[in-house]
Amino acid sequence: MSSDELLDQLEIMFPEAHCELEHASTFQLLIAVILSAQTTDASVNKVTPALFEKYPTAKELACADLKDVEALIHNIGLYRNKAKNIIACAKELVERFDGEVPSSMKQLTSLSGVGRKTANVVMSVAFDIPALAVDTHVERISKRLGLAKPQDSVLQVEQKLKRKLDRKRWNRAHHLFIFFGRYFCTAKNPRCSECPFIDICREKNKNLGHNK
Repeated sequence: MSSDELLDQLEIMFPEAHCELEHASTFQLLIAVILSAQTTDASVNKVTPALFEKYPTAKELACADLKDVEALIHNIGLYRNKAKNIIACAKELVERFDGEVPSSMKQLTSLSGVGRKTANVVMSVAFDIPALAVDTHVERISKRLGLAKPQDSVLQVEQKLKRKLDRKRWNRAHHLFIFFGRYFCTAKNPRCSECPFIDICREKNKNLGHNK
């Protein structure tokens, strides 16, 4: 199965695939992605409405009280460290970028709390720049379907996907892989008996007895 055929099949399965982090601006998307590290988008979406109502832009968040931000996001994992990071990030945006979110990998990853995955999401979703963010779902799917090796690092997975997938489809592929990993090829109980990719899966038949 070619990479284009794989993506075509995923489009059939998940035509509605999209970024599930709720946001009303590029700044809010950036903050939401930072908060989503090692926690679910659903959990982030529960805390961001109150956070963004009080601190809708970088200017407001840059002046926020740490304890207040911690209280607003305390229901998500690593909230203390994340509170420090998003306030620091907001300050950096105000001081270095006039409060606006930059669009380049180099500038984005210079911000507090922003790694390659976060930068790739922002570049892709907010600026429509071809990018491929590798989160836990994308990594798992890539390795199961043979697009990367089991021992590959996150960066190696990203590099291999960029070589194997059509650049014009990178942004869409990110969402399709996430939806497939989140709702079908899950970590513990993937729906192997229904999977159209079973023949190319490295873990095929592993869970056939658990999802009939």
